Amino acid sequence: MQANQSFTPYQQAEGEEYMSDEQLAHFRQLLLDWKQELMEEVDRTVQHLKEEASNFADPADRATQEEEFSLELRTRDRERKLIKKINDTLEKIEQGDYGYCDACGIEIGIRRLEARPTATLCVDCKSLAEIKEKQIGG
Repeated sequence: MQANQSFTPYQQAEGEEYMSDEQLAHFRQLLLDWKQELMEEVDRTVQHLKEEASNFADPADRATQEEEFSLELRTRDRERKLIKKINDTLEKIEQGDYGYCDACGIEIGIRRLEARPTATLCVDCKSLAEIKEKQIGG
């Protein structure tokens, strides 16, 4: 997650139940703020591409601009996929499934979710998945 200047870590009250209404509201707001930041980036990119699009006579200048636009569009595509993950995560909050590992069902944990609000696996299951991925891919 990108650095958010207004981010305040959640302070769990003593004896507070995991994924209480307050915690869910905290993560919903984190996700909505992150989504808003990404949407603003998309708007800036569209504006930048409109303003900067030039038909350079020099092939090197034209190639440089095309490469710059290509990189920017690839970044926006990754962000588009991230926005979809954020939307899926917001849906999990609404359904009451947020904060629990998809693989084993245990609590993912407040700090892990603050570091990666779209996390669907606990640390142990994520580590195991990465080991398996390396064995298969490497």
